[in-house]
Amino acid sequence: MSPRAGQAGHPARTLAFVESPVQLLNVLEWAHLNGRRGGAEPERPVVPAQARRAPAGSPPADAELTVVVLSPTDPMTRGQLRRMADLARDEGYRVRWEEARGGTTAPFHTIGGLAGSLRRADRIVMGDPFSRYVQLLLTITRAKDLVVVDDGTATMEFVAQLARGERLVRWHRKGGRPGPRDLLFAPVSSSARRRLTPSDGRRVEVFSSMPVTETPEGVTVTANDFAWTRARFGPPRITKGADMVGTSLVETGVVDGDRYLEAVRALAKAHGAARYFAHRRESTDKLHRLAVETGLEIVRPDLPLELIARRGPIGRTILSFPSTVVHTLPLALAGTGVRVAVCDIDPAWLTETASPRAQGFLSGVTGTARDVHRLAAVAPA
Repeated sequence: MSPRAGQAGHPARTLAFVESPVQLLNVLEWAHLNGRRGGAEPERPVVPAQARRAPAGSPPADAELTVVVLSPTDPMTRGQLRRMADLARDEGYRVRWEEARGGTTAPFHTIGGLAGSLRRADRIVMGDPFSRYVQLLLTITRAKDLVVVDDGTATMEFVAQLARGERLVRWHRKGGRPGPRDLLFAPVSSSARRRLTPSDGRRVEVFSSMPVTETPEGVTVTANDFAWTRARFGPPRITKGADMVGTSLVETGVVDGDRYLEAVRALAKAHGAARYFAHRRESTDKLHRLAVETGLEIVRPDLPLELIARRGPIGRTILSFPSTVVHTLPLALAGTGVRVAVCDIDPAWLTETASPRAQGFLSGVTGTARDVHRLAAVAPA
């Protein structure tokens, strides 16, 4: 095995590529666990698990980390990313903001501007291995140390596909015939899958709070227990009522919009929920309709929900449909007494165009969640 990056006379140069606020949050969690800071360590409470759970052979604490934000165009996501970028700078990391989708020529400028840094990097951290942007960047780098941090429930599917040697396809798209763009990009996607497969001299780590049932041979899986979030924020003030967490399953074409609205109305009424924390991808029209027809107060969070909940105030019960937060919130809110309850998706809510695997995948998201209270699918009010 070749020497680990950063142990041959210079600090390990690490580039982290993120496209969403949650990905950036999980880069901060990964860096906190491994002590990979570009500057001096601020005074923070030490979480004992930090020392116990670091993988063997972790790089030195003086490793250099630059976070590269491949900015999307969605205003809600951009706003949350800017707030997260400020937090990363506060922690002592360098942040490079790229208008990666700001016009036809933007990808060429972005990739050209990053080429030198990519070739010099010893380690690449990525939040979305399904991203065509990230897959293209992987063809340029010579880094022998690759880390995938959580991008929500997609991480479960990525690990399973890698273990089975399948092409990398997002779960809600699987089952459809590849389109012209998929076929055109297939060589790059195949190259990325090979790069993300461990080999002599190349290390691959998955840093995740999600359950990993199929571990690819040679891949290191490290648990994310949200130690940075718990050390940095809270504990929160807890209110008596319930809060509800929104989902983008309607926007991704998995769940019918009318059925979703009926389910939200019934769930809010049954549990006395007053606030609805919107997912950053939920449409304005859908949220307006939810507010009018359910009476819920719609909250547009300016940070990932794990941080919002940890800062508080937050309801004693948090209601959710199958999503990433049923795995992450119990970790972020450990010891606070807040209960996370998840409502199953009724098969009747699925659209005709939903992937054949959608129901099984969503049931798996719920069934593998730890420390949550499982609710049966609600009937319309």
